[in-house]
Formats: sequence, C-alpha cells, structure tokens
Amino acid sequence: MSELIGAIMLAAFDNPELRRGNDQAVLPSIGGRIAMTTDSFVVSPLFFPGGDIGSLAVHGTVNDLAMAGAVPVALSAAFVLEEGFPLADLARIVTSMAEAARTVGIPIVTGDTKVVERGKADGIFITTSGIGRVPEGVAPSADRAQPGDAILLSGSIGDHGMAIMAVREGLGFETSLVSDSAPLHDLVRAMVEIVPDVHVLRDPTRGGLAAALNEIAQSSRVGMRVREAAIPVRPEVAGACELLGLDPLNVANEGKLVAICAAADADALVRAMRAHPLGRDSAIIGEVVADSSCFVEMETVFGGTRMVDWLAGEQLPRIC
Repeated sequence: MSELIGAIMLAAFDNPELRRGNDQAVLPSIGGRIAMTTDSFVVSPLFFPGGDIGSLAVHGTVNDLAMAGAVPVALSAAFVLEEGFPLADLARIVTSMAEAARTVGIPIVTGDTKVVERGKADGIFITTSGIGRVPEGVAPSADRAQPGDAILLSGSIGDHGMAIMAVREGLGFETSLVSDSAPLHDLVRAMVEIVPDVHVLRDPTRGGLAAALNEIAQSSRVGMRVREAAIPVRPEVAGACELLGLDPLNVANEGKLVAICAAADADALVRAMRAHPLGRDSAIIGEVVADSSCFVEMETVFGGTRMVDWLAGEQLPRIC
C-alpha cells in the first residue's frame, strides 16, 4: 500500500503538505467565512467522452463549493479500490484528477486509500471533501429565492447524462455526445463581481434541471414558471433523449448552473455569464412566483403549461 500511494497518488498530487506524510493537513488561515462540502463518485463507466471519474471528482467538489460563492482552497480524496483493479487505469484516473486540480489551482492536501475484496467495489469509488473561502457580501442559498426574481441557466442541459448513457449502452449517433464536466468557480467569480447579491446558485446534477428547480422552490417556499423555448438543449442531446424516451429536464449536468437573482439584476448577470467561456449560452429561462404549493410549471413551445416534477426513482443511475 505504501508503494502504491507513493508511486501513484503522491507522485501525481505532490505538494508541500502531502510531503509531510501526516494523516491530516494543517492549512493556513484562509480568512472570512468557510464553505465545506463532501461528495462521493461512483460513475459507470469510469471513462467517458469529456472526462472520467477522476476529473469528475474534482469538478463536482469544486462546483459544490462554487454554489456557495466560495473560492476553492483545498481538497481531500479517499479511494476505495477493488482487488485486481488495473494499476494502469488507476494511474490514468489519478493523473486526470491531478490535472483537473492544477487547472483549478486547488491542492489535494490529504486522503486515504483502501482495497476491498474482488466484487465489493465495482472497480473504484472516490470520496472527496473540499473547503473554500466565501467573499464578504456573497451569500447565495437555496432558501433565498423571492417572488419576482429571475431564473437564469448557464447553458445547455443534459450533456453529461446522455454522454454517460451513450457509452454505457453502446449507442452510436452521427454527432458525438460529450460530457459538460467542468469547474464553475471562475464563472461564479465573474458573476458575483457584477452582481454580489445573487440569491441562489445551484448546479443541476443528479435529477437535472427539474430536480434543482423543485429543490429551490421547496426550500424557498415559492413557485416557478419557466419557458421551454428559453431552455438550451443541444440537438444531439434532444435527439438522444427522444430516442430513449427521456426528458432533458431530468438528465444530469456537471458543468452548468442555475442562478436566481433580483429581476433588476438579471440583464447584467446574464451578460457577465455570456462573457465567460462556460456561460456563452446563458439565458433567462423564467421567474419566481408566489405559490404556497411550491409548484414548478413550464410554458411549452406549443403554448400550453405543464408541471415540472422530480422523478420518484433513478432515471440514470451511476452518473456521478
């Protein structure tokens, strides 16, 4: 185990805190409020167009911090490996994870590795924790949406979930489906520079946009009305969803965010989002309304209205 960690993990994640060889990391004071998150990653397949479980683990953790408006400071990572897992695949995953962390500028400062019997872990599971610093005056929260607020979306939906499904099911399409997995902290930084008082930030991962909007509506005790025509969906994703009988609103994303802000700030915020590479296709997709039932409704392209509800079960298991 010592040789495995030294040859693969420490070599890839190398930084002064890891080199100390302790079972914890001691970090300097980061100043201000601290955001913290923990997540586990069990995606299948481990490698997919646009990423793999390693880069996904970094992006997912960074994005959870970013949804608090936080600047990421440090990560920890724990690996559960199945006996017999190929070392070449482990090295590929760890290298991808290290590259993703370096791109973000966040060190992986501590972690753990365990090996379990064959058949007990389906290859590899990764659990991460992250901490970040929240700037003064920035306080997005799921319970802050107010009637009259605007609802914004940073780009097309369903890319990650359909990329995973296409690989898993061996589906071939004329246009390749690629995950949108990406770190959103820099997009959020650009947003809060222009509109510090963003009321809500949420990345629509498991359960997709539908689940994210319903979670916010329940937390804030409000309703929402969104416009189908305003929600970006790539043609290849829409086609794949139609073929498989899926609703893009329920499909997972790993590089998109929902933002809710005062209506007066919406135009300035969407301009800031569109100026960033990860927000080029940003759009105002609806508004928050007063509704004690906390319903999310959508105006369809045909002129009608339908409920947008979350699913009772898992539409796409093992997508993150």
